[in-house]
Amino acid sequence: MAKRYGLTIDIDRCVGCRTCVVACKMENQVPEGRTRIRVLNEQETTVFDRPAGVFPDLHMDWLPLPCMHCAAPTCVEACPEGALYRRDDGIVAVDREECSGCASCIPECPYGVLELDSDTGTMDKCDLCAHRIDDGLEPFCVTCCPTQALIFGDLEDPESGAA
Repeated sequence: MAKRYGLTIDIDRCVGCRTCVVACKMENQVPEGRTRIRVLNEQETTVFDRPAGVFPDLHMDWLPLPCMHCAAPTCVEACPEGALYRRDDGIVAVDREECSGCASCIPECPYGVLELDSDTGTMDKCDLCAHRIDDGLEPFCVTCCPTQALIFGDLEDPESGAA
């Protein structure tokens, strides 16, 4: 059976530290003002964390939101150049040489994780650090997560921590 790499996110372990965001920016040279992964709070924003609920029953929840590397990615279908594609291992990637920056894919992503790189005029998104995976390593966000909330693996393999 073919591999299908992805992340499982244990939201009960996520403490909202955003180390994954910083790790991704460092590893992939993501410019200031853009991210490949966001960590949303209870208000579905990335800033102004405040507890939800009524005192004394308050809680704070966070949701790391990278590309979900969908099995049937609508962004890939929407790309007229074929610049967005799904690798054999399930990673959805961007061929920046083919991307015209038309942004047809942006409204098709149900998670809102595609961003146009204003410097290059091409699409940018999480590719699970495919360069690291190709070298036998985990995505850098997984390596750096202090609470082990991000779990990488083969989603088709029941022995994988991510399955």
